[in-house]
Amino acid sequence: MKSRGKRLLALLFIALLFVMPIAGCGTTKLDNSSQEQEKGDDWMEEEKKEEIKEEIKEEDKEITDSEEEEYLDVESAEDEEVDYSKYEEKKETQRQQNGTIGDVTYSDGTDKEKDKYETEPVPEGQQKPVEPGTIEIDKNKEYTCYLSVSCSTILDNMENLTEGKESLVPKDGVIYSEREVTFYEGESVFDVLQREMKNNRIHMESSFTPKYNSAYVEGIHNLYEFDCGRWSGWMYEVNGWYPNYGCSRYIVQPGDVIKWNYTCDLGRDLGQTWPE
Repeated sequence: MKSRGKRLLALLFIALLFVMPIAGCGTTKLDNSSQEQEKGDDWMEEEKKEEIKEEIKEEDKEITDSEEEEYLDVESAEDEEVDYSKYEEKKETQRQQNGTIGDVTYSDGTDKEKDKYETEPVPEGQQKPVEPGTIEIDKNKEYTCYLSVSCSTILDNMENLTEGKESLVPKDGVIYSEREVTFYEGESVFDVLQREMKNNRIHMESSFTPKYNSAYVEGIHNLYEFDCGRWSGWMYEVNGWYPNYGCSRYIVQPGDVIKWNYTCDLGRDLGQTWPE
């Protein structure tokens, strides 16, 4: 009996010796699989990070490219040799052929009271204001008009100019010489100015005035209102008339001649007089 018991114990011991390495191998296998899975996950995370980095680079490149396309080089835009008189005949032809666009009406001179935005009655035959957002801009319909920006009145009032801004005033006072520009149906005088100043890298700052329901141009080319006296600032003229309402309420028509002029005397130095 004793010898049989010893034999059984010996067999159990041998069996344990076989089982322990096998169990150990199984554990090692599991550990290895786990490590391999972790490595695989880490690799996938790294790959995703690389993909995200590539996407960000592509987006940055697209933004840079669009900015380059959006802006025109001011030196190429400025052409002192251009003879703008050749456009005179074309202007008149455009006015006759195209008439008016958008929901625009003209004053018959019967209005006697100010409107809710403090606008004085519009002179007979002149374009009435249109509220921003009431006309949809149609970029499928392109027309042309003429635009210029000048601060020549400052040349006669340099002694009143804000100190340090003398170098901002061109010798002839012309910041943006008259040229033919494209606009879309339904755009305002403000829209045209804003785009052309941006395209030609000319500084411009504006704000919206709820009281008059219009954008207000505070400064162009770093020349601001009050920079040349208490009555100084920017005014716009369309076809020889200075509208008595804001620039974002004036809808541009084909062939319009738009001029932005700096005044040092509330428009009087531009030949304007205002009712008392």
